[in-house]
Amino acid sequence: MDVEAARLLATALAIGLAAIGPGIGIGFLVSGALQAIGRNPEAQGTIVTNMFIGIVFAEALAIFGLVIAFLIGFRVL
Repeated sequence: MDVEAARLLATALAIGLAAIGPGIGIGFLVSGALQAIGRNPEAQGTIVTNMFIGIVFAEALAIFGLVIAFLIGFRVL
């Protein structure tokens, strides 16, 4: 395997693995929020606000992985 193939494989693994965790986390987060709204519909505003804050923090991890993948792909690292 030459260096360019290894770099492309590392780029694909970096973004692939970085997207798995936040994807699963966002799924659990939304599921929990929907269950909480189903149990207590009056608290929907607070639950949805906190859900979106959690989604933003989880998605930030995927964006960090994307940045690392770009750095590997464009030969900065």
